[in-house]
Amino acid sequence: MLRFAHTQFLWALLIIPVFFIAFWAVSYWKRKAIASLGDKEVVKLMMPQVSTTRPWWKFSFFALACAMLIIGIADPQIGSKTEDIKRQGADLMILLDVSNSMLAQDLAPSRLENAKRAIAQLIDRLHSDRIGIVVFAGEAYVQLPITTDYSAAKLFLNTISTDMVPTQGTAIGAAIDLGMQSFDFKNGTGKAMIIITDGENHEDNAVDAAKNARSRDVSVHVVGVGSEAGAPIPVIENGRQVGFHTDSTGQQVISKLSEDMCKDISSAGGGVYVRANNANSGLGIVMDQINKMQRKTLDTKSFKDFEDRFQFFLGIAFVLLLVEFFISGRKNMRLSAIKLFEVKKS
Repeated sequence: MLRFAHTQFLWALLIIPVFFIAFWAVSYWKRKAIASLGDKEVVKLMMPQVSTTRPWWKFSFFALACAMLIIGIADPQIGSKTEDIKRQGADLMILLDVSNSMLAQDLAPSRLENAKRAIAQLIDRLHSDRIGIVVFAGEAYVQLPITTDYSAAKLFLNTISTDMVPTQGTAIGAAIDLGMQSFDFKNGTGKAMIIITDGENHEDNAVDAAKNARSRDVSVHVVGVGSEAGAPIPVIENGRQVGFHTDSTGQQVISKLSEDMCKDISSAGGGVYVRANNANSGLGIVMDQINKMQRKTLDTKSFKDFEDRFQFFLGIAFVLLLVEFFISGRKNMRLSAIKLFEVKKS
């Protein structure tokens, strides 16, 4: 298999025909200028060193050298051998709480940012597993459909904020149901969910949703973010904190980690519960459990190695330029004086 590492440079090959057209136009103009001086044979005797073929040879070698140089810069590569690769992977769905309570700062710099940083580290640990992201507050939305494109996963992760779900609340059950809809149950591989939340569920029965997931062989793990003491919820306007959320009596709202709810969900979902802190996100423990799941083996054939071949084209370009340099644009008078096939008259 042949490929080019820098295909954009191949567009420069279009300049080669332009070179030939320009050279032909200049040659045609020179011939007309010489013809205007007088009789062709007389002018030829006046300029015995002028050659009509050598400039074309010189230019042809130069143009071909340019073409080889461009191809070399594009770096042609050849797949040296193929290898059958067996990859094993599981399906993993991240359910991330983006309610306003996740702005609380009992985890630095906030619960949400701490969780996003932990997810990014988890993505770096993945190899063949597929990952998807669901965000939820009062409602749940698929932020990233399940995929093996880890670069896309990180890109979508960076865009997550509490502003992306207009309805406030913590609908963990709806998030679990949406995560279940995102799985492909026909592929037979292991499946798991990781819920990252402070556990303040006010919208639905998350425990029943976790039980339903477990009944379909999907394990539900929970990472609790926050502290038992809790923290006030900042009010953010135009990217700046302008105060804290208050209740109807004017008292600051303190958001606390609801560990009982988190434990109930993980227990119903057949998973583990881990409490995150500033030193440990807890996802390492969860991934240890997920790595024990059944993974489907996928047989794929791909090129193992690609070897650069640019040096051959650069070498050819150098030789062509060397030959072009030593070709004179004028006739060699000594060689022209040799008449090998001329019959001398006695």
